[in-house]
Amino acid sequence: MHLVQFRGASGQACCALLDGALARPNRAGDSTHALAMRAITTGQSLAQMIAATDWAAGVPLDGLDLLPPLTHPDPTHLHGTGTGLTHLGSAKTRSAMHATGAEETDSMRMFRWGLEGGRPDGAEPGTEPEWFYKGNGHVVAAPGAAIPAPDFALDAGEEPELAGLYLIGPDGTPFRLGFAVANEFSDHVLEKRNYLLLAHSKLRPFSFGPALRIGPPPDDIRGQSRILRTGQEVWAKPFATGEANMSHSFANLEHHHFKYGLFRQPGDVHVHMFGTATLSFADGFVCQDGDIYEISAEGFGPPLRNVLRFAPKVQKTRVAVIQL
Repeated sequence: MHLVQFRGASGQACCALLDGALARPNRAGDSTHALAMRAITTGQSLAQMIAATDWAAGVPLDGLDLLPPLTHPDPTHLHGTGTGLTHLGSAKTRSAMHATGAEETDSMRMFRWGLEGGRPDGAEPGTEPEWFYKGNGHVVAAPGAAIPAPDFALDAGEEPELAGLYLIGPDGTPFRLGFAVANEFSDHVLEKRNYLLLAHSKLRPFSFGPALRIGPPPDDIRGQSRILRTGQEVWAKPFATGEANMSHSFANLEHHHFKYGLFRQPGDVHVHMFGTATLSFADGFVCQDGDIYEISAEGFGPPLRNVLRFAPKVQKTRVAVIQL
């Protein structure tokens, strides 16, 4: 079962039930946020709420102005975050970016800690993952839209990932609505300069969707990441995700995100990306303006596509001072 969202006639977000290549809008014109919050407040599962909702006849998906499958009416209340070094092949790629000799890198050390304690089977939480902030809803690129790289970016590389989509209930409880394919767009050249610049390298737009898969994901998820240039495939690679391919469990990653009260504010939306072991940068590929990223995974709906656009050069940012 999958939900998508599109922009309605008056500009509002409307959710629809995905039915093959068709989307069946809900007749009430509700967003995914409104539908899910109603499920939470009435004590129903999202699947039960979907079953009880009146859905219209299907319309072609490619004729809709698609939005991310979960949004917030106020974009500042959508939080994009992620974790790294969570996949069984991710440490090799990262360590190669920062290794200077035979000594164990901080990346490899962090990865080893995840292997040793990232999948706790008791009541106590496991080891903390690497964590980073992407931005709020203002930097989300809708499926099919351009994903902009700032003029100061040194790189504009894709990262095919699985994202958990969450809504915080009225009492502060995080509710996982499901999962979506995501492009955790990053600046790998900046990060390679020094791993302490990773926080800066992650402050870039991101995209997810088009579909929200309701319910738990398979343990072993196989996908494909492609880059198209002038209509031709110029780079492609399969990727694997899901807990069978990860050093951390989803529950452990969720605990270490939502343990902070900051991230349990009622009504807020969270898009939390779980990492990857596959990226074109690791193969020496350099993305160019106009390239199209395409990320897909079996069982997660239509592919996520975005075109890369570099922003025009802007003047140095200056801060105005209010004279008291």
